[in-house]
Amino acid sequence: MNYRFGGKQKTLALGVYPEVSLKEAREQRDEARKRIRNDIDPQELKKAAQTAQVEAVTHSFEAVVLEWFTKNTDVWTQGHARTIIRRLELNVFPWLGARPIASIKAPDLLAVLRRVEERGARETAHRVKQICGQVYRYAIATGRAEIDPGAGLHGALAPAKSKRMATITDPQKIGALLWAMDGYEGRLITRCALRLAPLVFVRPGELYS
Repeated sequence: MNYRFGGKQKTLALGVYPEVSLKEAREQRDEARKRIRNDIDPQELKKAAQTAQVEAVTHSFEAVVLEWFTKNTDVWTQGHARTIIRRLELNVFPWLGARPIASIKAPDLLAVLRRVEERGARETAHRVKQICGQVYRYAIATGRAEIDPGAGLHGALAPAKSKRMATITDPQKIGALLWAMDGYEGRLITRCALRLAPLVFVRPGELYS
């Protein structure tokens, strides 16, 4: 369909026969003429709709998660990577995966976390919230979101039940532990952490931060 808009000659593609019937093409032409009369460029409107469709796929929560996940798998252990993606697949994707990541608000995320909490998995709920926070930091950095909805959920979840961690008090066993830590030959970052831990006596999470 040839038309003029803003003093310029333009062409709007209505489709390819026989996928688009003559009747459908006429209906699209009539609709385009109405938009032109209302000072709306049908070609630009079509481009905007196509862009929105692409963004709906590439900017969905699940798409951003998978992009973030792929960029981190080379620094995670396989077990840690499996745990991360499994928690999201089971607890978040079914409800929020297809939604644009920027459209998810604090109540939406809280509803998902409450489902986890209500089945008695309080610690998992807190872990999932933590993972979502990492995803949102990546989304903000890449221009797909402006805020982390989980940042406003402090205190909204029941505290995870604390567990007392057993400790070694026998000096001989402590020596064996230090030798085992010194002999570890895995990832470089873990080797460095194991060598630093006995010198600073902080929790693992504080050491890695």
